[in-house]
Amino acid sequence: MKLFRFGPKGQEKSGIIIDDVKYDVSASGIVYDENFFGNQELIDALTNYVEENKTRLSIVSDEERIGAPLVKPGKIVCVGLNFDDHVKETGLEQQAEPIMFMKANQSFNGPQDGIMQPNGSTKMDWETELAIVIGKKANNVTEEEALDHVFGYVLVNDISERAFQTERGGTWDKGKGCDTFAPVGPFIATKEEIKDVNNLNVWLKLNGELMQNGTTADFIYKVPKLISYLSQFMSFLPGDIISTGSPAGSGMGKTPQRWLQPGDVIEYGIEGLGSTTQEILAFRKD
Repeated sequence: MKLFRFGPKGQEKSGIIIDDVKYDVSASGIVYDENFFGNQELIDALTNYVEENKTRLSIVSDEERIGAPLVKPGKIVCVGLNFDDHVKETGLEQQAEPIMFMKANQSFNGPQDGIMQPNGSTKMDWETELAIVIGKKANNVTEEEALDHVFGYVLVNDISERAFQTERGGTWDKGKGCDTFAPVGPFIATKEEIKDVNNLNVWLKLNGELMQNGTTADFIYKVPKLISYLSQFMSFLPGDIISTGSPAGSGMGKTPQRWLQPGDVIEYGIEGLGSTTQEILAFRKD
């Protein structure tokens, strides 16, 4: 299945994509939240609803706003420096264990809603990433068990403010969790939709110019390892998101370095997880 949500912000309805056509399934009463991702009965109910009503489902217009494909997750946990080429381009030091940081809930954002430059930002950057959507509570799971806890995968951009991240002391979080800095979507693909999560093209264009063109085949730590490792430190609940790192091509790694400015447009995607376009917006306090 491919799940998406559509409609005005705060009033999103549930939808499903079949053969690249977007259908409205909101009449089923199913909401893509923690309760749904962790409930096989609800997942089966959605499947049955679609099968029974496929010929009667309304098609969602391309004019409709596409929202984040799930209700705001309990947490967004990210992994840094998970591609060798990205480690080299940033000049940062790869650690003996995976680097982990979290994004604030206010960073959660729709796939077409625009990304706001923070007040005082001077080095705003992009990072296209594959993210995991958890489907079953994961606490101290083994690598062999890890994929049993995955509902599916989704496109994320780990937007960063590098000056906040690396020049202001403390943890990375202050440069990662700014408002709108975690756009998610356009849709969630269940794990059965992705034949090989470790062999997907990852790309991004800035104002039409190709910046990132990598592959998840270059993961340092692959999906089962990441889930197993991170679950040692906290429980992951249904609907939680784990973002897995980005290949080379970030603005930080360019010579000269490139930073996002209001009016810039980034287009980015991952094979099997769709693509989207975001405009960089000027800071607004409200």
